[in-house]
Amino acid sequence: MFELLGIPPQVLLGQLLLGLINGSFYAVLSLGLAVIFGLLNIINFSHGAQYMMGAFVAWMLLAYLGIGYWWALIASPLIVGATGLLLERFALSRLYKLDHLYGLLLTFGVALIIQGLFRNYYGISGQPYQIPDLLSGGQNLGFMYLPNYRAWVVVASVIACLGTWFMIEKTRLGAYLRAATENPVLVGAFGINVPRMIMLTYAFGVALAGFAGVLAAPIYSVNPNMGADLIIVVFAVVVIGGMGSILGAIVTGYGLGLIEGLTRVFYPEGSAVVIFVIMAIVLMIKPEGLFGRAN
Repeated sequence: MFELLGIPPQVLLGQLLLGLINGSFYAVLSLGLAVIFGLLNIINFSHGAQYMMGAFVAWMLLAYLGIGYWWALIASPLIVGATGLLLERFALSRLYKLDHLYGLLLTFGVALIIQGLFRNYYGISGQPYQIPDLLSGGQNLGFMYLPNYRAWVVVASVIACLGTWFMIEKTRLGAYLRAATENPVLVGAFGINVPRMIMLTYAFGVALAGFAGVLAAPIYSVNPNMGADLIIVVFAVVVIGGMGSILGAIVTGYGLGLIEGLTRVFYPEGSAVVIFVIMAIVLMIKPEGLFGRAN
């Protein structure tokens, strides 16, 4: 059928696979945003800068300490998550009783500060990060050559997304987190330290951004603008899936990556805006998002 349209099947399958890889980043990043907003009602505009920090921390661990990719995959999210913990403890915690706009403005300012600091010290040309030896090379799929590292990105993204969904939706800890957002006084009456739980939840959402940054480091140039270029798209993904919906962030992230890949086949000029067009349509038909709940 596609050959009748003048589109070789190899091109279609190749773009779908590339769309799935992009969707893997969309899913992990939008998942972090959904965790933070869904459980804490914070619009975390510094998420893109924290994603960039994850890539830079991995690069610095290798360049300055000789710590390779696999250890960085653990250490970098922990370090970036620790910065989120400090941000929540000393700044965001003072804004919970105010309008959401104050949290958005604070995190937007934090993003500008982080990007400015890294731009001042490292410039904008970007730093290369080597693919680990274990994941070098690739596989010939017939319709395209798939680098092993990009296949790993998809696998790691799926593991992170499913693990987060299971923790929040199917465990006692997740039940406590959801209950704390609905009635923190009642949850605190059971001896649970609600402020500490909120702080750790924000740190976890930020750590997901750091994790995505480490995954991105060997693919993209590690530079201070890499988060700013991506965060607007990720916010659109979250809005389409439903603000705060964990399942919506995951499904929509992968789905929109595939749609973006299809658009590159049929109408390449529209691939840069197709997600925003879908967002506008969804907001007109279902303002709470595909998986969101109406207030």
